[in-house]
Parts: sequence; C-alpha cells; structure tokens
Amino acid sequence: MKHIVKWMIAILVGTSMFFASCVDQIKFGDAFLEKPPSTSDLNQDSIFGRAEYARAFLWDVYGELYYGLPYNWGDYFVKGMNCGKFEALSDCFHSHLSWDGVNRLYYSGSYVASDEETSAGDVRFSYNDSHVWRAVRAAWLFIENVGRVPDMPDSEKARLTSEAKVIIASRYFDAFRHFGGLPLLRQSYGVQESYEIPRATAEETVNFMTGLLDEAIADANLPWSLGSDEANWQGRMTKAAAMALKCKILVFAASPLYNDSEPYCTESPQDAVDQRHVWYGGYSDEWWSRLYTACTDFFNALQTNGFYQLMQADGTNPQDYRDAYYDAYATRENNTELLISTRVIGQFNGDWWYYFWDWIVGQGGGGPGAFTPTLEFMEMFPMADGTPYDPSTMEDGVNPFFIDNDNNQPVRDPRLYETMLVNGEPYGDHAIELWIGGRDNVNSTLTESDIYATGFGLYKFFTTGEGAHYGSYPEWPYLRLSEMYLIYAEALLHQGRLQEAIDQVDIVRARVGLGGLAECNPDKNLLSDSDALLEEILRERACELGFEDVRLFDMIRYKRADLFQRPLHGLRIYRLNDDGTDNTRPWSGSTGDGPNGTDPEFGNTHPNKPTKFRYETFQLRNIERSWWTNFSPKWYLSAFPPSEVNKGFGLTQNPGWN
Repeated sequence: MKHIVKWMIAILVGTSMFFASCVDQIKFGDAFLEKPPSTSDLNQDSIFGRAEYARAFLWDVYGELYYGLPYNWGDYFVKGMNCGKFEALSDCFHSHLSWDGVNRLYYSGSYVASDEETSAGDVRFSYNDSHVWRAVRAAWLFIENVGRVPDMPDSEKARLTSEAKVIIASRYFDAFRHFGGLPLLRQSYGVQESYEIPRATAEETVNFMTGLLDEAIADANLPWSLGSDEANWQGRMTKAAAMALKCKILVFAASPLYNDSEPYCTESPQDAVDQRHVWYGGYSDEWWSRLYTACTDFFNALQTNGFYQLMQADGTNPQDYRDAYYDAYATRENNTELLISTRVIGQFNGDWWYYFWDWIVGQGGGGPGAFTPTLEFMEMFPMADGTPYDPSTMEDGVNPFFIDNDNNQPVRDPRLYETMLVNGEPYGDHAIELWIGGRDNVNSTLTESDIYATGFGLYKFFTTGEGAHYGSYPEWPYLRLSEMYLIYAEALLHQGRLQEAIDQVDIVRARVGLGGLAECNPDKNLLSDSDALLEEILRERACELGFEDVRLFDMIRYKRADLFQRPLHGLRIYRLNDDGTDNTRPWSGSTGDGPNGTDPEFGNTHPNKPTKFRYETFQLRNIERSWWTNFSPKWYLSAFPPSEVNKGFGLTQNPGWN
C-alpha cells in the first residue's frame, strides 16, 4: 500500500473540505447523522465526478482501518486505551503504565458503563470514538456513488466496491469482538431527523459480516492477490483477504462465548441475553461446520492460486529461524504471509507517530518496561526441538535460555527471543543483564516504574536502541497466513479430525525449526484427547501471534475465567559465584574490553559475562489485577455508552453493566 499512504497526505490536505462532511461521526437515535446539509450534495458530486477523487476517497477510508500499535498523541482513535494494549489484559503481558487505561480502569476494577462516555480514551474499544462508524458510513457512501463516476471502468468500480465491503466487514468485526451484536448499517443514510436502528442479534451480525465478504469473494474483478503489484499496493483488500477474514470472524463466532448452552453472564441486565444479542440461545455444531467450510474454501483457493506462503528461513540455525519469524510479522517488502496489514504515517512534534517510547521504553524513559511479558508466557514457549518447556532448566547455577556457557546457543523456541528479552540475549553492545545488579536489571523493590519489572522485556515490534521501527511506518499484521493455519487446525479439531489439526499446527512450527506437536508431546494423547489438543492450539497461537491482539480474545471467546483469575508472576535473577554463592557486587563488565565487557574479579571462568544464576519466582503485586480475587464474566464484553442505550432505539446494555 506504498502508493496509498502517499496519496493520503495529499488528499487530507487538498480535499479535506470533501471528506469533513462525508465521514462525520455517526450518532444513533436522536440525530442519526449530524452533517451540514448545505454542502453534502456538492461534496459528493465533486468527489464522484472524477475517478481520481473517487479513488482518493476510498484510500482515505482505508485510513480508518484498525491499527494495533499505539502511536503519538492526537486523535484518540490511534492511541486507544491511552497508549495501553489489549494483550496487557491477557495472561501474557502486564502493563506498568500507571496512567494508561489498562491500569486506571481494568486492573483497578473501576471500569463502569459511564466510562464509555467520560473516559473514552481509556476504554478497551470505544463504541463511538474508534472510527468504526466513520469507516462504515464512508465505505457505504463510496459503494452507493462509485457507479456514477464517469471516467472509471466498470471493472474497477466493481473491484473497489468489493474492497469497500471487506473494509466494512473488518470494522464490524473489530467492534463485534468487544460488544457482541451491533446495529447493522446497510446504507450510508442521508440527513434526516432520526434513524432508529435497533441492535441486531449476534447471529445476524455475523451473517451481515460474512454476507458482505461472500459478495466480495464472488466478484470476479477482485483479485486473489496483488501479485507483482504487491510492492506498490500492499494493504489493499483482495479475495484472499476476504476469505481469510471470513475465517477469522467465524472462529470467534463459533466459540463458546456466543455458541454455548448457557449465556456467558447471568448478571443483570439480561435484555441482551433474552434478545440473543450476546449469544445464540444455545449450542450448535453448525457454527463449527461453517468455519470448517470457510477454511477449506480458503486453502483450496490457495492451492489453486498460490502466491501466499509462510516466510521461510534461509538456513537451519536458530538465527535463520528467528529472522524468518521476524520477516513474517514485521517486514513489508516481499512479504508473502500478510493477508491484511495496516500502517501509519506522519509525525507529531518531530517524532514518528509510532509511540514506542512510553509503550515499550516505559515511564521516564528508564528503559523497556511499559508492557512486560509474564513468567507464564515465557513458559508457553517450547524448547528449541519443540518439546515442552522444561522447568529443570531453571535450577540454580544454570542459564535456562541458552545451551551452554561456551557456545551461548539458544535452547528455546526462536519465537521466544523475538517476542521477549530474556537474560543473556544479545542486546546492542552486550548480552542483556536482567539479574539484580546488572546493567539492565529489575531491582528488588519492583515499583511500577521499574524497568523489566517481570524479569523480562518486550521485544516484538522493537529492537535495540530506538528500535528497528523508529523513523519508519510500522506494519500492523492484522491477519497473517500462519494464523490461518492455526484457525484451520481449530476447525479440524471441532470436526473430530485431530491428526489433520495437528498437521496444520506442525506447518507453523516447522517454520521455526520445531518438531511435530504430537511427537514432542507423547504424554498428552493429542491424537485422542481433543481438550488437550485445544490447549496446545491455544498455546501455539499465543507463541506465534504474541502481542498481535490474539491471546486476550482467545481467553474471552473460550470464557477462560481460570486464566483471568490466576495471579501472574515474574522472575528475579541473581548471579552466582563459581562456588554457588550469590555475587551481589555491582557488575563492572560494561567498561571491559570485550563486546560483553570483562570482569576479572567476577569469579566465573568465562571472562566476558556471568553465566551462573539463581532464580526466584514472585507474584506480581506492585500492580495487581482486581479480577485475580473478584472476577466476573461480565468483563468478556464491554459496555455500551449509557446515553446510546437510553435513546430507546433498541440498543440493549450488555450483561453486568448498569
């Protein structure tokens, strides 16, 4: 989408008078759309009077797609949760930004329905201010008017119409996984006194999204891939994107959150339950069958049309596998794995919009720490051969993240090192020192401003110094092919085809050199125990798609109260002398001769860095989560703004939120 983002700058400056009235904030109830009537016809005539302007209008709609990385101050939409992150609500990461929405509303347990209005910048996903309705109405405006563009071929009109339909479906899904059933906009609507659109059932909302995608998929003018145009148009919707998004929607829709014999929450109010806005009224295998069919359709089309494939390693050493994984989620050029991706452009006060500083570096700029991985997440990653994490590697005197002191080779899944910083990992000019007293340590007080406050650091989307993405347009991997293999595995599991499900997981594992799932877990009976296999698929999704907005929603869609309620932990690391005693003297290696420094007084035989450690697990207490002791399933879905519910046009409040 290289050309699209360049167009956006010119469009926003040169034709903002057109767009200001065409993508105004939608309001349901009293006045469905507030827009100056005196300019609407003129603006639409101008936009759709020339192909150049019509295309630019759709490129602007693309700019309303969901982007998952917080970036610099400005519009709330782009920095949601006050620079917080969904995954910090899961069991994989913990936020140490006391001022983000994660801490202020969710960890504290203070979130209430009225926060959707008074603290919209802090909530998980604002119903009114996340640009969903702006994008949806603008896309419908395009669909309704592109037919009258005089200098655009009919084939292009059809293709762009299909792209707009995929955009609508994607934005609806972004809201659906937070709220459940939604009011369904089937047209742009003009300016009239009142449009009362009631909330649709969960099933109707799913069918609305998948119906739009089916229409796009059936369009012969929508290409399967961008092919040779990928370099210039990466980010545009394709038939493959539409088919994959349908699977992503259906795996959420088929899950127990909605598809179960009982609703997820029995707290009042229950209007949304009674009217089937937040569940289907019972369980049906048909939902999993729909997912299975959508997945087989996608992979059959992939086999026929090609182009998309996992990014593969150039060799077989650990760094080769890690590089391949990095390329899969982070790179734009020649990336054959991205099915849907978004990015940002522009600067704010001379700084790039990607707001990595507080997000990753932490409060006060002291070092990485805004979102730190948990010990539980570290333990999800298998060993380098694919066997499960071995707790014995955490025994005193050993280094659990590397094979031996001399070779310093990784002993774990290559994705671990790309996702989080672990003790001893290469970091700039040294091996990172996360032990007490090390250059990059967590100290013993563990206050919310400490760096690496869980004993680990976030590494994904960030590298040493100012980060590989600093000064660039960071990619957001909205949907990758690796996720499709894991979705297909889940679909096959629910069809009772366990071996085939394992085969799909193994495709993803092989990319980073891991052995087969069943062979590496012989004691788990994965070929006969569907529950055990599901746990492995969910674990694999967490490792493969860490920090890509997957884990929290996996916990939600499977109603995993057990995972929400379990307290999370960090790891204190102490360096040892050769005789096994603690060495508490501050490390002076940073002034040594070698790349990792030298410390001849240290006592270990290896001259360049400490290699023997003692480990102490601790429960995260500096910023505790309220649901560790007082969890309610009402947290699975967000509340609607009370003012929208009170308008009386049929928007029911979600269970538990009064």
